[in-house]
Amino acid sequence: MDAVDSVVDPLRDFTKDSVRLVKRCHKPDRKEFTKVAVRTATGFVAMGFVGFFVKLIFIPINNIIVGSG
Repeated sequence: MDAVDSVVDPLRDFTKDSVRLVKRCHKPDRKEFTKVAVRTATGFVAMGFVGFFVKLIFIPINNIIVGSG
């Protein structure tokens, strides 16, 4: 019976924690959703620019290094 309890107890605790989390969650209102959406879009754009400029800098450097051999 101890082996069964060692499997069931973590599942029971996980279920309790999950139910408590879902009960505490709330649906965002329009203002909160807009704020999160704008910040997420800003992050995507910023990371896109960073990736673009890194690529823009390292492609010529890579061509110089590989092309000289």
